[in-house]
Amino acid sequence: MTRSLAVPSGPSEKSRGVALALAAVLGPFGAHRFYVGKTGTGLLMLCTLGGAGLWYLYDLILVSGGSFRDAEGRLVSKWDPEEPARHPSELAEEVLDELSALRSEVAELAERLDFAERLLAHPPRADSDSVSTLKA
Repeated sequence: MTRSLAVPSGPSEKSRGVALALAAVLGPFGAHRFYVGKTGTGLLMLCTLGGAGLWYLYDLILVSGGSFRDAEGRLVSKWDPEEPARHPSELAEEVLDELSALRSEVAELAERLDFAERLLAHPPRADSDSVSTLKA
């Protein structure tokens, strides 16, 4: 009887952000392991309080680094797995739109800076009467 080792395809549907929050707050109790479907090791972690803290720290590093795996062996690497995949042309169009908006903001800031420099270069002159009253 041969058993084939199936390679997991793609990342997990579980959120890395949720797993990280659970690992940070309730890590010694194995909450992040229950979340990804690893109930056996979650119970073991619960009973040992995160392996006296060492297992908890190890898992916290794995989750934050994106190397933690779910019960099916898939990486829990996506921060928001519900976000649909977008076509590269849509991403390029979005980047170009953001670049155009940034250019217009920089141009507006340049105009404001130019105005402020001109205003500071030629300060308004005071009346001679007001200057003489200040000296007296």
